[in-house]
Amino acid sequence: MTEFKPLVFSGVQPTGNLHLGNYLGAIRKFVALQENNDCIYCVVDMHALTAQLVHEDMPTQIRSITAAFLAAGIDPKKHIVFNQSQVPQHAELAWIFNCVARIGWMNRMTQFKDKAGKDREQASLGLYAYPSLMAADILVYRATHVPVGDDQKQHLELARDIAMKFNLDFHDKIVPTGLGIDIKVGEEPVHAYFPMVEPLIDGPAPRVMSLKDGTKKMSKSDPSDLSRINLMDDQEAISKKIRKAKTDPDALPSETEGLKGRPEADNLVGIFAALADKSKADVLSEFGGQQFSVFKPALIDLAVEVLAPINAEMRRLMEDPGHIDAVLRDGGERARNRAEKTMNEVRDIIGFVR
Repeated sequence: MTEFKPLVFSGVQPTGNLHLGNYLGAIRKFVALQENNDCIYCVVDMHALTAQLVHEDMPTQIRSITAAFLAAGIDPKKHIVFNQSQVPQHAELAWIFNCVARIGWMNRMTQFKDKAGKDREQASLGLYAYPSLMAADILVYRATHVPVGDDQKQHLELARDIAMKFNLDFHDKIVPTGLGIDIKVGEEPVHAYFPMVEPLIDGPAPRVMSLKDGTKKMSKSDPSDLSRINLMDDQEAISKKIRKAKTDPDALPSETEGLKGRPEADNLVGIFAALADKSKADVLSEFGGQQFSVFKPALIDLAVEVLAPINAEMRRLMEDPGHIDAVLRDGGERARNRAEKTMNEVRDIIGFVR
């Protein structure tokens, strides 16, 4: 059975400062994935409008995300790095997907409920419908894999639902054009135009929590800067934040079972494990029985060692916005070429005259 060509796609919103959670949960995985995959990495600036319509510093935020991609080690020549708004095919396919998706599917999206809060009537339509745009971001390139955190798995499942409904609704149009590929859904073969995208979730710290509250995710929007380590933080700031990070009075356990019910300890051990490319068990075999007064200095040294080169390169790149913009223009052109091929085929399948 023919298979879709493997392709990795992912994106990061240009809202607020990038932090350690973004790096460990996303960007570092992007770097690793490029070694053995064809990758497209996007600054999803259109998605940023769902959180806040007016952004005084949007160009700076877009360049900052791009600088982080490059500083972390993503190669924009071998792969594609661009900002979403340079490729209008994302929005075109999103509209088609709005017509494919069902209201009941969208009503089940828990992130909308969380982000809209109690006053959902005042939330933007964009916030409600943005999972359709996310599906379009992925499928306009017919990507097969997406590195995501646990909080985005539901949106990826929606993308699969949208892809399958499109494939089934237009089955009789896809087959004669020869554009689809036979895939297996359960035991049944389906001639599909869009792939069933798969999530890539791994690593010892897929979800980095707040340094002030181990039960909450590390967030750009947290009012306390002490709750997160920003990628642009210098050595002094990193040291201060880890020293002030919330802990409990007990020593670190010797086994991972001992981290249960200790969210702050679990978070700091997970951060150390991720930065060191070790398991939590490995970290505890080294620091089990030690107090945080011993563990935190070791974590500071490790965090500075890993993040300082990225910090320095980001600062260097941000001093040359022309270079960053050139990377985005080149990536945007290459992404548009790929996306337009998909959209021409989608227009033919739907029956648009062109």
